[in-house]
Amino acid sequence: MTAPAKIGVLTVSDRASAGVYDDISGPAIAEWLGKALSVPFELDRRVIPDGFELVRDTLIDMADKARCCLVLTTGGTGPAPRDLTPEATLAACDRELPGFGELMRMKSLEQTPTAILSRQTAAHRGACLIVNLPGSPRSIDLCLKAVFPAIPYCVELMGGAWLDTHPGFVKTVRPAKK
Repeated sequence: MTAPAKIGVLTVSDRASAGVYDDISGPAIAEWLGKALSVPFELDRRVIPDGFELVRDTLIDMADKARCCLVLTTGGTGPAPRDLTPEATLAACDRELPGFGELMRMKSLEQTPTAILSRQTAAHRGACLIVNLPGSPRSIDLCLKAVFPAIPYCVELMGGAWLDTHPGFVKTVRPAKK
């Protein structure tokens, strides 16, 4: 029997990490994954303040030491001065996968014109895919439904854990085998 896939959920927020308010985005991602994934998985959930170095170093730790095959971040993707999650993600990673951010913005723009301010992206560090999500639970749901069909196959191509989904909730897309 194989070990459950390790998935990281990283909330990046000065106020949530200081206890000024409850983190609702991280739990929203965890709940969404519970509905979506049909394979056993283990969560590594963390809440940290905004800022370049700490986000970068936490992502490296989640990929290299915790051995996550997927890390979903929330927060720090706007235009405010301390919103540096995309920059920290790219600094921690080998290659950017810009299609994830493009699709998330496209879907979000169907809901609100302020989605143009969003700077989500995705990249990978070795066999770990890192996807930057927005901060609101409603936007997280919208963005995950848009990009998650490609995530299991992407993780597989990178040499990560086997992920699959409940097709009634979100359908994994893999090329047909010849």
